[in-house]
Amino acid sequence: MDRSNNPVIVMNHSDKRSYKRSKNTNSSNSNHNRRGGRQGGGFKPSTLNPDLLVRKATMLEEEKFVPTRKITDLPVNQGLIDKLVNKGYEVPTEIQDKSLEALLDGRDFLGIAQTGTGKTAAFLVPIINDLMRTRRKSSAIIVVPTRELALQVEVEFKSITKGLGLYSTPLIGGTNINRDRANTQRKPHVIIGTPGRILDLVSRQWLDLRSFETLVLDEFDRMLDMGFQKDVMRIINTVGHRKQSMLFSATLDKKQQPLIDEILTDPVVVKVSTGTTTGENIDQEVIRIGADQNKFDVLQDLLALDEIEKVLIFEETKHKVNKLSKMLNQKGIRSDEIHGNKTQSARQKALNNFKTGKVNVLVATDVAARGIDVSDITHVINYQVPQSFDTYIHRIGRTGRAGKVGKAYTLLGG
Repeated sequence: MDRSNNPVIVMNHSDKRSYKRSKNTNSSNSNHNRRGGRQGGGFKPSTLNPDLLVRKATMLEEEKFVPTRKITDLPVNQGLIDKLVNKGYEVPTEIQDKSLEALLDGRDFLGIAQTGTGKTAAFLVPIINDLMRTRRKSSAIIVVPTRELALQVEVEFKSITKGLGLYSTPLIGGTNINRDRANTQRKPHVIIGTPGRILDLVSRQWLDLRSFETLVLDEFDRMLDMGFQKDVMRIINTVGHRKQSMLFSATLDKKQQPLIDEILTDPVVVKVSTGTTTGENIDQEVIRIGADQNKFDVLQDLLALDEIEKVLIFEETKHKVNKLSKMLNQKGIRSDEIHGNKTQSARQKALNNFKTGKVNVLVATDVAARGIDVSDITHVINYQVPQSFDTYIHRIGRTGRAGKVGKAYTLLGG
């Protein structure tokens, strides 16, 4: 690909106009990018084998899951079916179809599936169905690794249960903890939260986990990656005599099996993916940055491609995310950023801007890898090579969703 004369596209919500980028790159941008982000970054260079990051999408029709029943055929409450149909559901996804009966029967469950396969509805539907039958307060607690994912699950629960008299509350950092106390005292049917905030309320004796009978650990592998193992085990031990535990994960590490065996009892296991490979419908390519090339210039050239409509860019640190987003905006490429130093309201605003198309570029740390639910992301760009293959899977899983072919670029070197 000849990148020297590619125009940069200024990606606005209403239009796309191009201009020629100046070839004079002897600026602070050049210094920043030739260091490859290692100078002052506080992290080690990735040792990930680049060969693992190259793969062509394989959308083979015969390999696709073919549902044998419609949403209207599911063995759940008719009122719940009506809600799902009103939301536009027509047929269950593979993970939903293969997990439903086991979860309705109250079995412990391990589900391995890539992001974007419908895991949220897979565990919400049986929980809601049980609530419609029993009306039991403090029924289920759903633990997730990030604030964004907690809010995503909360939105899905509310959209399905609108008008049913079922209530949930999110417990996440960056929000008013006294409001959380008030919400939990109302005994919501479902609590959705991150480990730290849940345990904070438990330690203040504002939340009693012993009354919950169903425990869901969503994005379990990511929680372990983020160092939440001790917190997760504290929650599990505090919940106590739970009747059902569900564990969902995109990847499955053999080293995690003893921990999984400790959490689950005689579980039903459904693997929609192997847990070790990336999505088959994502084109993956490595772009090697030559010694005479500027990394930021290469990124601009990528963003100038007509095929790039909505792109998620990953950097390694909060500081570098902030700096890269500012550099893009200075070049006329409208972008926003999301990382751990931003307040929850600022993170939500950035995500909403990205969802609605007010910006077409979102720069993020890995905190966003599991918390962004945007179905039309066309590209993921790894501005820095991730530290592990699991992290790579989570990153690129933001594209190629809902049967679409996505594209992932990883910039190597520079």
